[in-house]
Amino acid sequence: MNKNNLLVGLILCIWFLISFVTNILGPMLPIIIRDFQLSLTMAAFLPFSFFLAYGITSIPAGMMIERFGARNALLLAFGLAFVGSTLFVLLPTYNMVLFSLFIIGMGMAMLQVIILPLMREAGGERNYAFNSVMAQIVFGLASFLSPFIFSSIMHTLGQPNRQSAFFTLLRNIIPTALPWCSLYVLFTAVFAAMLLLIACVKFPTVVLKNDEKAGSLQNYKELLGQKKVWFFFFGIVAYVGTEQGLANWMSQFLDNYHHVDPLAGGAKAVAWFWGLMSAGCLLGLLLVKLMDAKRVLLGFCVLALINLFLALFGKKEVALIAFPCCGISISVMFSIIFSLALNSMDRHHGSFSGILCTGIFGGALIPFIIGWLGDFVGLRYAMCFLGIPVGYMFIVAYFSKPLVQNQTIRINDFSTWFRKRGNS
Repeated sequence: MNKNNLLVGLILCIWFLISFVTNILGPMLPIIIRDFQLSLTMAAFLPFSFFLAYGITSIPAGMMIERFGARNALLLAFGLAFVGSTLFVLLPTYNMVLFSLFIIGMGMAMLQVIILPLMREAGGERNYAFNSVMAQIVFGLASFLSPFIFSSIMHTLGQPNRQSAFFTLLRNIIPTALPWCSLYVLFTAVFAAMLLLIACVKFPTVVLKNDEKAGSLQNYKELLGQKKVWFFFFGIVAYVGTEQGLANWMSQFLDNYHHVDPLAGGAKAVAWFWGLMSAGCLLGLLLVKLMDAKRVLLGFCVLALINLFLALFGKKEVALIAFPCCGISISVMFSIIFSLALNSMDRHHGSFSGILCTGIFGGALIPFIIGWLGDFVGLRYAMCFLGIPVGYMFIVAYFSKPLVQNQTIRINDFSTWFRKRGNS
């Protein structure tokens, strides 16, 4: 299999874009709430609309790449994102924003499903593990940078006397009262550029492995009749809901209870949440080589609960540290739950992966529950709800029985290796 570095670079750029677009909503949410005068429940419909699309689109997107090929599937995905972003810019009302986020979410969900096997084909199977780690690093970098970029654009637009021609153009396009819409002007331009680029790039034929194929309806029917499938499915729901519940409501919490400016301290806290999550992934790679993955997940669940309640009930200085530290606490959860799930099944891994990916719907459900509860009991006690999904992931770690254990390296093996090196 020939390695195509240009296409690998394009795929990494797509990963960056997916992360940026998906996770920008958290730092934006307090500004949208203020400008549209929304209740917490109404605000919760925004991430709900976006992640609902993930839950609906994941399995059909897998079928689409099998039938129509990578290029056509990518064109459709970016086409949907372009339409959604354009509608967002042209009619930035609350109802249209909800609809636009749903359409953009469909595009992002399709992209995420499509480029996973495409990365293997473009970079070669021998480089797949390395390229996958690179993709995760790029994904984390985009999530880390997006709040800072958002904050910078908002500050620049707020100073009309110190703007370049580019920012003057943005001000002429977007409503004066809604400067945050400028990001979606940029997204529209980027999506259009990606459509043109993909139309010109030659793509390899993607031959899906068994664990990448969507599978038959009979496979899904068989899997959905098994309790352990639902057990792990709700584990993914719990993880994505926890991640997005923190990312989406963190800045609003800091604004409500500690009067932290969403464009300064709030954006910084969200950025470091994603940054520490990326660092935690690297730490997790080391830990699962040294001990049973179940024990790693148990320990990180306990750490997540400690950080969560320090963030919610600690003083301002504590909250500004504990919220970002929640990122490192939950960093290993998705990959470990996913691997425990697949290692607990002896067949139909492709279909099972599709079911698990549908659990990304948790990113719609749990932030919405928090927003709804927040209107009744306040955001602080509403965010305590996150203790339930974290507790469920603890249960997954404790009761899962994988058929295959993760391979670990014993400390004695290191000692033996060093002794041999010394003797040689």
